[in-house]
Amino acid sequence: MFTGVIEQMADVVSLKKESGNLHISCKSEISKELKIDQSVSHNGVCLTVIDIINDVYTVTAIKETMEKSNLCLLQVGDKINLERSIQLVGRLDGHIVQGHVDQTAECISINKENGSHFFTFQYKESDNITVEKGSISVNGVSLTVVNSEDTSFSVAIIPHTYEHTNFHTFKKGTVVNLEFDLLGKYIAKMFVKDL
Repeated sequence: MFTGVIEQMADVVSLKKESGNLHISCKSEISKELKIDQSVSHNGVCLTVIDIINDVYTVTAIKETMEKSNLCLLQVGDKINLERSIQLVGRLDGHIVQGHVDQTAECISINKENGSHFFTFQYKESDNITVEKGSISVNGVSLTVVNSEDTSFSVAIIPHTYEHTNFHTFKKGTVVNLEFDLLGKYIAKMFVKDL
């Protein structure tokens, strides 16, 4: 489990395909603190550390993960948002994020407004929904939804989040990972089941 509060960014230093899997090697300031078999959120995708050499660690994304996330679009030099799993003795600063990406979305507009940035994302129709002032995870970042529509929503990003996550690399057309609110998914499933 994660909170959606990004801890660090990593640089992608190597990508190796093996059958349907992708081994992703990243360099970050927290690499030396990681352990083999530890779960780490990468742009909102929970992946397991399989190797660590100095300040570079490696994780593997399987075919299903590649099909549901933007990890298949990674290139060497890209920046990835990182978060280690929740320590149960700490505060839950964001919202409950599982690291199980539901689908991707495309950034369709970016506007700068009075010191913050306003991003709008569009996604394919699905059973997942957003609600005004509800939670959404975009590339692993816990955010509050504004302007909720059937297949699009917007979020406002404060300067700190903009600078300390890969949001500052987004442009129109950037593909991001979405994890819809866990409670909302359960409610939506119960509602559809009762119809």
